[in-house]
Amino acid sequence: MEARRRGEATGAAAPAAAVPGQRRALAVIAGSQLLVLTLWFSASAVAPQLEIEWALSSGQAAGLTLAVQIGFVIGALGSAVLSIADIVPARRLFLLATVVGAAANAMLVTLADGDFAVALALRLLTGVALAGVYPSGLKVMSGWFTTGRGMALGVLVGALTVGSAGPHLIRGVGFEWEGVIVGASVLALAGGLVMWFAVADGPHEAPPPAFSWRHVRAVVTNRGVRLSTYGYLGHMWELYAMWTWTAAFLAASAARSGHGDGFVPVATFAIIAVGGPGAWAAGVLADRHGRTLVAGGSMAISGGCAAVTPLVFGSSPWVVVPVFLVWGFAVVADSAQFSTMVTETADASHRGTALTLQTALGFLLTLVTIRGVPIIAEAWSWRWAFPWLAVGPALGIGAMVRLKRSPEAARLAGGAG
Repeated sequence: MEARRRGEATGAAAPAAAVPGQRRALAVIAGSQLLVLTLWFSASAVAPQLEIEWALSSGQAAGLTLAVQIGFVIGALGSAVLSIADIVPARRLFLLATVVGAAANAMLVTLADGDFAVALALRLLTGVALAGVYPSGLKVMSGWFTTGRGMALGVLVGALTVGSAGPHLIRGVGFEWEGVIVGASVLALAGGLVMWFAVADGPHEAPPPAFSWRHVRAVVTNRGVRLSTYGYLGHMWELYAMWTWTAAFLAASAARSGHGDGFVPVATFAIIAVGGPGAWAAGVLADRHGRTLVAGGSMAISGGCAAVTPLVFGSSPWVVVPVFLVWGFAVVADSAQFSTMVTETADASHRGTALTLQTALGFLLTLVTIRGVPIIAEAWSWRWAFPWLAVGPALGIGAMVRLKRSPEAARLAGGAG
């Protein structure tokens, strides 16, 4: 009774019974996100082959990943400023963005002579399209869950993680680069169609509001959203740089220890994909024990792994890969909780804008670390490429401490903070 009074006083959502079709919606939405997010690293997974096929430098190969990040930032900022994620129904936006992204990605195989400028433009467009996929998927899932939302969004981010790792698996089982690219586009299109035809809007979905510039102001001035976003920025400082350059680190470490690098594609898939169970487990724990505690703990583990990478560099893969598996598990475990914090502290009519703005700022920050890792590796070797990434989690933990001590904590996880 006391918990209910506390929730009513603070505006927290009261516990709600599971609604019919909720489990099916969870599976369908997560499955759709998994399939579509294979687009993200489709070119990165085959970067070594493209360097040979298209005569690219290592900087140009990195540019193919950076272009997706930049495109995502452009698309997400535009969507946030214009409130597209709230005005356009989420499942419709998901499908339209998927079609655009799948088409842009597939067109890479038509560049027989490796026109790098066109390839960059296509990857940029793919990133813009993905800005319509990820936040809208979060919004659709939020429409189905109030109680257990941390678990649900954790499953969704877990699906995103496995999907992002998918191209490495496709490559690891023997497909050439064209097969990886086309396969990712086919899977993505299937995911968009599944989202449109196999699931409806949830009962907690807010009706689309009319456009107003006040939506952005309401999001920016919300203290709970701001602190959640600060934590998310610390998390994103580390995440995509680690995902992007894990394969290069493993290959360099294997070369130093005298081992072959044939294990690298499958190991990279496993290291990224293990974040899927990590996101689910963190969601379950956060619903029970508090989002700030779980997010802060995840960042402590992942930041610690980044800090110890110089100690294992050049060791046997049987030593290096387990450390990276722990890192991969923890590095994305907290991701969904930052999104969940936003959905719990932002007004329902601004939820899509708040999620999109948060992700836009986070992916903007990844441009620094994705580019910075190879610069440090070139200057001081791959041994020292990752420790500086621990700075982000350290700052993110500070934001979680502030949020836990703030009045807005009462709105999180039914009052657990």
